[in-house]
Amino acid sequence: MEIILKEDIIGLGYKNDIVNVKSGYGRNYLIPQGKGVIASPSAKKILAENLKQQAHKLAAIKAEAEKKAEALNGVELTITAKVSATGQLYGSVNANIVADELKKQGHDIDRKIITMRDAKMVGDYAATIHFHKEVEVVIPVKVVSEAAPVEEVKAEEATPAVEEAPAVEETSAATEE
Repeated sequence: MEIILKEDIIGLGYKNDIVNVKSGYGRNYLIPQGKGVIASPSAKKILAENLKQQAHKLAAIKAEAEKKAEALNGVELTITAKVSATGQLYGSVNANIVADELKKQGHDIDRKIITMRDAKMVGDYAATIHFHKEVEVVIPVKVVSEAAPVEEVKAEEATPAVEEAPAVEETSAATEE
């Protein structure tokens, strides 16, 4: 089933795109929610005419998206989170948290245009911001522990304990013989 999208849907397409979807998805979700219309021949002609008339307006929208993207060039996020002893996060870092961090830095970005694989471990990730179908920005996101210095101390203390453990086992093994 061909649908003309009325708004951007990440993972499917952008406004005024003609996409093929399963009939159930189109009839039960996209059309009732007002996110798309059936791409009949007459609807395609209307779309083509509207795109011709809006060409200069679409160019202005793209220019604005590029301006927003340039403002985010070079931005790197460091997000601190509570972490277990194994390095796993309590919860996860997702697009909502990235949007909040960007807002703290003065960039008001809607969370719906941010895609990111949920971060469940400490490490480096990438968040993609889709301003326009031709303008995307990838922002590096570093997830760190709130108590990173404390974990380093624990790791140093754990090393001698591991070294002592085999010595104790050897002594008990020698006594048993």
